[in-house]
Amino acid sequence: MKTRPFSKLILSTTLLCTSVVVGCAQSQDITPSQTIERARDLGIPFEGTPGPLNAITDVPGLEVGHTTLIEGEKIRTGVTAIFPLGKQDPRGVRAATTTINGTGELTGTHLIKETGIMFGPVMLTNTWSVGTVRDGYLGWVKDNMPENLWAIFSLPVVGETSDDGLNDQYGMHITRSHVENALNSAKSGPMKEGNVGGGTGMQAYGFKGGIGTASRQIELDDNNYTLGALVQANHGKKKNLRVAGVPIGQMLMDGDSVSEKQETEGKNSLIIIIATDLPFRPDQLERLSRRASLGLGRTGGIAGNVSGDFVIAFTTAGATDFENRQSLEHVSFTAFDEMDQIFQASVEAVEEALINQLVASEDMTGNDETVLSLPHDKVREIFREKIESAGSR
Repeated sequence: MKTRPFSKLILSTTLLCTSVVVGCAQSQDITPSQTIERARDLGIPFEGTPGPLNAITDVPGLEVGHTTLIEGEKIRTGVTAIFPLGKQDPRGVRAATTTINGTGELTGTHLIKETGIMFGPVMLTNTWSVGTVRDGYLGWVKDNMPENLWAIFSLPVVGETSDDGLNDQYGMHITRSHVENALNSAKSGPMKEGNVGGGTGMQAYGFKGGIGTASRQIELDDNNYTLGALVQANHGKKKNLRVAGVPIGQMLMDGDSVSEKQETEGKNSLIIIIATDLPFRPDQLERLSRRASLGLGRTGGIAGNVSGDFVIAFTTAGATDFENRQSLEHVSFTAFDEMDQIFQASVEAVEEALINQLVASEDMTGNDETVLSLPHDKVREIFREKIESAGSR
C-alpha cells in the first residue's frame, strides 16, 4: 500500500508536534477529556487485576519519558526513557535480562548479568540510533549527576527495534537533544502509547505498532505489590495475531485483498521491560523475565529467525548505591510458594501490553509507505458477538 496522502500527513504531523521542522518531545499529560481507547475498551476479556493506571507507571516511583520525532515525509522515529526510581534518584536497582531471540541489540547487559544491578534508565529507539542515544544519555549524566557518580553510569541500557519502512532510519535523524528531551520529560502517572517515543515508526502483527503498557496487582501475605510491563513492538505477522485466545489476525485477513495479504509479512524485533516492587533477587528477576516469552506467545508472536527479542526485568525494592550495598536482608524474599501467581501476573501484563500497543497505534504514512492500525470497530464486534454467543448457551 504505497500511498502518500501528503495533505493528511501534514495535518496529523501538526497535531502531534509543536513544529514539523524540528520535531517534538511529547508531553505525558493525558487529560480526562481525551477519549483514548485501550484494549479493554474494545470488550477484550483479559485475565488478572490491573493497577489503577494499568501501566508500568503503577510501580511507585517509576517514570517514563518520550521524544516523538515526526518531520516532513520521511522521518517517523523517537526515543523512550524508563527510569526505575525516577530521574532524580542515582541509585541502582536489581535487574536481570533474557534473550528470546538474539538478532538485535540491548546494550549494557553484560554488567547486569555479572552484578545483578542496573544503574540509570532503560532507553528505547531505532536500530541506527543506539549509539546516539548512548552518547546523549552520557552527556545528560554529565549535566545532571555529580562527577563522582559518572563512572557507575558508563554502560547505559539501550534497546532497539528497526523502524525502517515508515522512517528513514538510515538517515540517523535522532540527535542528542532528542535524547535529553526524553530523559527530562520523564514522569510518573498516565503515559502515552502507540505512535510515541521509540515506537513512533514501528509495526506489529501486520498493523501499525509502537509502545504499549499494562500492569497487574498482586497480594501476598496481606502485602500489595505491583508488576508492570512496557513493550516496544516491531514484530509478528497478521495471520498469527491472537487476542485473548481469539485468532483475530486470521479473521481480519478474510476481508483483505490479495495485495493486502501479501503486505502482512512480519517485522522483526521486540523489547519487553518488566518492572515490579516485589523485593526480588536478581536470580528471581531472571526467572521472571523468562516468562515474558509466554505472554508474547499468547499474542501469536514466535520470536522469528531474525527477530531481536529481549527482556529486562528489575525491581525498585532494595535500591543500592553500589559502593555501600544494602545487606541481604533487604532482598531475602523467597516467595517460593507464590511464584506461580507472580509468573501468571507477568504473562498477563506482557500479553495485555502487546495488545494495548496495537489498539493505541494510529494509521501512519511516511517514507512512501502507509501502515494501517488495528480496526477497533471490527475487533469490538468480534468480541461482542463472542460474549453474546457464550451468554446464549
